[in-house]
Amino acid sequence: MARKESRKRPKATKVAENAKKGSFSAKRRRPDDKIIDVPMPTSSASDVSEEEIGGVYREPSMYDNLLKALGSGSDKLAKLYMRRQREQEGLSDEEEEEDEDGGSDSAGVSDKEDDREGSPGKFNFGKAARYEITGTEPANVDHGEEAASEDEEESYDGDDADDDEHNCDSANKTNDTSSFQLHLTHTLKSEEVDDLTKKKWKFKWEMPATNIPVSKWVGTSEHFMKEVSSDLCYGLKEKLFKHWLNIFGTQGSGDFHSSKQRLFFSLCNSYQDIMHCNKKPFYLKGREEDSSIMDAYIMHALNHIYRTRDLVTKNDAKQKKNEDGKKEDIIYGGSFLDHGFTRAKVMFLLPLRSIALRVVKRLIQLTPSSDKANVEYFDRFSEEFGAEDAEDDVSNNDASSKSQKSVKPTDFQLLFGGNHDDHFVVGIKFTKKSIKLYSDFYSSDIIVASPLGLVTKIGEAEIDKDKDVDYLSSIEVLIVDHADVIAMQNWSHVNTVVEQLNCTPSKQHGTDIMRIRPWYLDGQARFYRQTILLSSFLNPEMNALFNRLCVNYEGKVKLLTEHKGVLPKVLLQVRQVYEQFDAPSIAEVDDARLDYFTKRVFPKIKDSLEGGTMLFISSYFEFVRIRNFLKSQNASFCLLGEYTKPSDISRARVWFFEGKRKIMLYTERAHFYHRYKIRGVQNLIVYSLPERKEFYPEIINMLEASKNIACSVLFSRFDHLRLERIVGTHATKRMLSSDKDMFVFC
Repeated sequence: MARKESRKRPKATKVAENAKKGSFSAKRRRPDDKIIDVPMPTSSASDVSEEEIGGVYREPSMYDNLLKALGSGSDKLAKLYMRRQREQEGLSDEEEEEDEDGGSDSAGVSDKEDDREGSPGKFNFGKAARYEITGTEPANVDHGEEAASEDEEESYDGDDADDDEHNCDSANKTNDTSSFQLHLTHTLKSEEVDDLTKKKWKFKWEMPATNIPVSKWVGTSEHFMKEVSSDLCYGLKEKLFKHWLNIFGTQGSGDFHSSKQRLFFSLCNSYQDIMHCNKKPFYLKGREEDSSIMDAYIMHALNHIYRTRDLVTKNDAKQKKNEDGKKEDIIYGGSFLDHGFTRAKVMFLLPLRSIALRVVKRLIQLTPSSDKANVEYFDRFSEEFGAEDAEDDVSNNDASSKSQKSVKPTDFQLLFGGNHDDHFVVGIKFTKKSIKLYSDFYSSDIIVASPLGLVTKIGEAEIDKDKDVDYLSSIEVLIVDHADVIAMQNWSHVNTVVEQLNCTPSKQHGTDIMRIRPWYLDGQARFYRQTILLSSFLNPEMNALFNRLCVNYEGKVKLLTEHKGVLPKVLLQVRQVYEQFDAPSIAEVDDARLDYFTKRVFPKIKDSLEGGTMLFISSYFEFVRIRNFLKSQNASFCLLGEYTKPSDISRARVWFFEGKRKIMLYTERAHFYHRYKIRGVQNLIVYSLPERKEFYPEIINMLEASKNIACSVLFSRFDHLRLERIVGTHATKRMLSSDKDMFVFC
């Protein structure tokens, strides 16, 4: 588990000294940390007291501090800073002009002071500005990998730079009205930032979900299904749209304009945060739906990457055409602010290598042919992420192992049939005519990773000062697919990764400081990040992530579903008794559950002579608490958890079947990763309901047919999400609103 990084705020005196030297050292900090104001060099034009602006002090943003520091060496920059200050103060243009005419020129610093360098590898705003304004490159400037490699320049396709002029929308010759442009050029007001920081969301609209039974979309902001004509390419670049249409046509999937992938792409293109937690995965007979959603978010990711590089290409071309004398007006006009701290803009967070292989293959297929003449290191990627596993090799040579594997359920074989390693991080870079896998993270456009892989990188950066994870600072689109599988791994890793996103980097990494968007410098990048969370079920941890760490200013959209339940899939005639216990709060629910078990349930099985009692437990922490309790009671029990050794598992299964151990503890994760068929179960106690609804009938059907079979289920009002997936939404409402505490299903 990665340790939580401690971030210390710089002292005011040290920051002031750096400002005098013409540099500013930006440490990694959370976006909501306050930034200390750096005093401006004395100037009659900039020397404004609080009384002169109405006694209201406005804390300067990081962008303001940058303009201050740069303004000491440029009259135009000083005026630009003053203009920005007056706009924030609400003064009119006439007042601004009068003030500029009446004020004196700002005093500049000496050449000796201006030539001082900041700390190596840190943000040196003074030197970066001097290079951009004069066109003269200072000595010993580290351009990073982007400037050092000609291939990096080639990554922006000049042939496609004017693609938007021939876009499907013939009425609009510019890209100003695209969702991409509107989203990234929006300037947040202080009131909006305050509202987003409070994290209070109210869903204002709803609409039925097409092709998803008894489901509806609800949203907090504008309706994502705006009236868009089909000749607009639905917000896609024309070459991407045509290529997607060709692929769709070859598959013979019907009308594209009413298809699942087109509808979900329109949702993604709204740039709102999305939580779709009723997606039928490919391994549960949902291959068509899963593939449609995957195509949609991949096209959204490609569209974001292509529009980003086209914008940078156009601005680069315009800068080269203009003379040095006009460069200041162009750069500081605002239209050339198109960079983030680093290059990577999209991240796919996936649970297994086999799923990553599936996504990357489709990503390559959906890339236009002209842009993938060469896919570098694809053979290596296929070898490392393909189905080459030691256990698979053994099973192919051993007939008994092969027959044993065949008894596993179909969904288990589809999910774990490939490479199920959960530790990987890969960068993908798009150049002019090729796609490069395993690219350096700082020159990558897309990062494909598992939560464990990134947490490992974060932990290494905390230990080794020479390493860092600054490539996570500029992620603008985060896609978490198969979150239900990640929940069976370690969801805390996802929280760690998301908390690390959009932090201010510790080094410059060759970034053109004068091209960085202001909201990056103002520490507001997290408010512009779009998060797409996809899962087959919803749990409180996903809800907490979506509500607490997804703060996109565009708003939120999520899917609500009424569940029918899985009780009809129970094949045996088993009397299932649901017992409700009281819990004061969600923080005390675990203690209340254990207390109910020890006082009401355990005394019934303690003195039983028959044995055959299996305790099914969802959480590993609950598993540990029950194990310790049974030890204290000297009970006859055996363990079957996700961390139990294979030899101990085999021994425990034999002991339980032969009656040498009366109680078996079995966890949901152990069932997820192994799908054991436990023999000898006569009495089933579901200590905590499973997250995955399909496990419930599987566990019940393990009961051996006899006259004494029984099943008891413990639940509280905080198990609402799990309960409705198993007994159904309507039954759950009746149970939780009833005065009774015991319910029976047969």
